[in-house]
Amino acid sequence: MSAGKTEKMHLAHILVEHKYEAEDLLRKLASPGAEFGELAKKFSRCSSNSRGGDLGEIELHRLDDDFADAARNLSVGALSPIVRTRFGHHLIKRLG
Repeated sequence: MSAGKTEKMHLAHILVEHKYEAEDLLRKLASPGAEFGELAKKFSRCSSNSRGGDLGEIELHRLDDDFADAARNLSVGALSPIVRTRFGHHLIKRLG
């Protein structure tokens, strides 16, 4: 990232406490008909859960480094592997 340039992405995530919960959610997301937003509403511990995990357009420098690094590797519509931060375990989805 160059100095003075703000790197932003439209992201959503699901935050859970335990890795096994995130692994279970990955299995659910692999099932036909599973929707990221619905699973976020039901299982995420973040206040963004009411918006289906949608964090909006967010500046990456404001995020945990591991979260931001995972987000940078996502193409639009892609889902990250499990990302561990001090807050817990995340599944991150890059939106439009």
